[in-house]
Amino acid sequence: QVQLVESGGGSVQAGGSLRLSCGASGYSISTYSMGWFRQVPGKEREGVASISSGGSTIGYADSVKGRFVISRDNTKNTLYLQMNALKPEDTAMYYCAAHRIGNPWSRPDAFRYWGQGTQVTVSS
Repeated sequence: QVQLVESGGGSVQAGGSLRLSCGASGYSISTYSMGWFRQVPGKEREGVASISSGGSTIGYADSVKGRFVISRDNTKNTLYLQMNALKPEDTAMYYCAAHRIGNPWSRPDAFRYWGQGTQVTVSS
């Protein structure tokens, strides 16, 4: 059974940093692209960042370029999202997604497996 578990969320002031992690079990992430998404109540889930299986191809939403960094450690079966210079508009539930099956990466239906999410709250 595939399980993705996010951690690292929390509350931070604007300008601060957080590092999200996504650990996978019952599944080897090494073969597949993975991504991070976020969602606020009443809005659609949006793609934040995506990374290819080997880490050579990375994509970011325009809203986070230059501030967020996605990375992965296939030996630890873990995906990361380093979030810097956080803004109040970054407040959302953040989800890990694995096993890309479609395009573009920023669409939720491009990924097969999902974690339960971790809340990030940025105060001004």
